[in-house]
Amino acid sequence: MRMKLNKTRHLVLAAAASLLAATLVTACSQLTQTLTVDFVFVACAKAAAANNAGEIDVFEINSESGMMRQIPSSPFPSGGRNPVAEAVSADNGSLFVANEDDQNIVQFLIGSDGKLYPNYTVNTPGIFPLALAANKSNLVVVNLFQPLPLCSTAQPCSGAISVFPLTAGTSSSAVTINPAATNPSNGAQYWPLTLGGANASHVIVPTAVNLAASGSYVYVTAYDSSVTPNAGYVFAFAIGSGGALTAVSGSPFAAGTQPSAIASDASSSYVYVTDKVNADVLGFTIASSGALAPMTTGANGGNSFAAGNEPVGIEVDPSFPYVYAVNSLDSNISAYSMSNGTLTNIGTYATGLQPVAVGIDPSTERFLFTANFLGNNVSGFELNRTDGTLLDSQYSPYSSNAQPTAVAAIPHNGTGGGVEQ
Repeated sequence: MRMKLNKTRHLVLAAAASLLAATLVTACSQLTQTLTVDFVFVACAKAAAANNAGEIDVFEINSESGMMRQIPSSPFPSGGRNPVAEAVSADNGSLFVANEDDQNIVQFLIGSDGKLYPNYTVNTPGIFPLALAANKSNLVVVNLFQPLPLCSTAQPCSGAISVFPLTAGTSSSAVTINPAATNPSNGAQYWPLTLGGANASHVIVPTAVNLAASGSYVYVTAYDSSVTPNAGYVFAFAIGSGGALTAVSGSPFAAGTQPSAIASDASSSYVYVTDKVNADVLGFTIASSGALAPMTTGANGGNSFAAGNEPVGIEVDPSFPYVYAVNSLDSNISAYSMSNGTLTNIGTYATGLQPVAVGIDPSTERFLFTANFLGNNVSGFELNRTDGTLLDSQYSPYSSNAQPTAVAAIPHNGTGGGVEQ
């Protein structure tokens, strides 16, 4: 009897030891890995922080459920009033934020835990920055007005684009913002967005900017506010050494009535522009010269693809053939499949109230999110990479600070934070 008891006791002890070992392995795995796949930075325009500064909410995305939640130290002051645009450096180490009312761009260093640390502030060469784009070499800013003595909200003038060359960071230093490039035509640090000839005095209102993935060309959407109905355009520039811009032959290119957002695909073959007034997406092909040509596969043989009411944001999936436009008046997303540039609608998905910006997680490209200006929240979706359809993430939408205006994101630890694919 004693021998049986001893044998049973040994079996129990062995099982307990195995369970303990498994528990320790699991605990170790949980300590060294994380379910956070991305950090998402949401600019919120309504003043709430000290000195009436806007705020940046930092959300983390759960890799299993897609659920988004703010990190414990969020939000962070934006470094100015009315933040309206964001861009992330190519190394994912810096977040650039444009504060419209203070006419500055603040560079934040991004910690491994998603926290933001103010690093450098630069004044914009123009008046009222409204759009940003960045790659490894340059930070591009579009301003509502040129920096001329008579330009103001009471007496508006045409907008301008400026380029800040960037010096790449190292393992011990951050990306450096260098002085803005000088336009040899006017001796100033900006290029005006104007029409020629008889329309030279017209007021051109810029709305958005896109850097082609190739890094060779930058595109700015704008419209002529001096005519009724308005006339939309895309201004195209080649980017040279030190950020110098040269207008692409044929620029600006006609683009509907009131273009509101712009995006290009990862191959730098196609450009898509939302038209706020005409409720559509306009498709263009990019020539080797950077020139744009309207597609002929849209409605009635043109380059128009139907969207919802007042589309104001657009995102092209960098790896899969899908495009997503946010419709601010309808509070939803129009989803499209993309084949040789042609868009085919695959569904419409509800968001919070008045979405104004959209992004896709850069780590796994499984999650999509929108900033909802009047909803004071962020909507999250899981993206089906097989067919492009969307499914609400767990507990979406997620509360943000007041009036979110822009989104940007980086992968956690640059690899998805140890998430197994």
